[in-house]
Amino acid sequence: MAAPTHDRQNPAFFALIAVLIFMSVGPVLLLLANSLKLDVDITSGAGGLLFMPTIRNYETALCDILWYQPEHLRFCQIRFGGAFINSIIIALVSTALTLIMGTMAAYALVRFRFMGRDSLSLSTLAVRMIPPAVLLVPVFGLWNNAFCLDRDGLVGGMIREIFGGRGDVCLAGTHSGIILIYVAMNLPFVIWILQSFIVQVPYSLEEAARVDGAGPFQTFFLVVLPLIKPGLAAAAIFTFRIAWNEYLLASALADRNTMTVPILIVNNASEFDGLGTIFATGMLLAIPPILFTLFASRQIITGMTAGAVKG
Repeated sequence: MAAPTHDRQNPAFFALIAVLIFMSVGPVLLLLANSLKLDVDITSGAGGLLFMPTIRNYETALCDILWYQPEHLRFCQIRFGGAFINSIIIALVSTALTLIMGTMAAYALVRFRFMGRDSLSLSTLAVRMIPPAVLLVPVFGLWNNAFCLDRDGLVGGMIREIFGGRGDVCLAGTHSGIILIYVAMNLPFVIWILQSFIVQVPYSLEEAARVDGAGPFQTFFLVVLPLIKPGLAAAAIFTFRIAWNEYLLASALADRNTMTVPILIVNNASEFDGLGTIFATGMLLAIPPILFTLFASRQIITGMTAGAVKG
């Protein structure tokens, strides 16, 4: 029996793959290397890959949340650590809420029959086409005037007595206000993209689950959600990246205590001490989206390959 023959790949194919990997990973490695250098090593250009790594730049960037005082700092000039935590909280919470509400809304639009269903489905995507800049002035006015609790009222007065402060309790300047607008901004696209995945789930599986005694929520969470895992991961990546990098709406709604990383970098660029600190903040800004994308991409691959093994 003749041995099976394999087609030899063109060397140009491997060269192209190597170039693409270098173009993707190279900038991140360069950013990481420069973030571990002193400013003198960065500006000299003679250090290359041979240098003494230091976490001094990261200490400068995160000085406001460290449990110790870095020796090379007399005072903490930038508040990057607090903004970094705000960005993580806002991005994760808004992504989770958007996926929960978007999945349920998409399931209702696909499975339920009601008047105006098709029009509602198209309108959700049309809303996503509105530029965020158009929402800036209306949202700023609503968050600062309409959606407020009077300090003389029962709830508003209780909040002010516990947490202090002056004026009314409004959504502007709070994590909740920023999260709410991010959910509203990303929800139409999540609904639209998840509909295409839910349509592909055979309705017979849901009927079989109901015959076995599963309720509506059990059918939704135990049958439908595991089958649309790739769609959930794709929607999560999209939502998290927008919430992490958004600047325009957050700059109008956030205050000093709730500002995110993009706001801090744009509004306080002159306060960054040296190139090393800039590289360190850039690396810290890139790490969460990279890790989140890698985790979500793994879920996409797992969902696509589930059931692909021949029995």
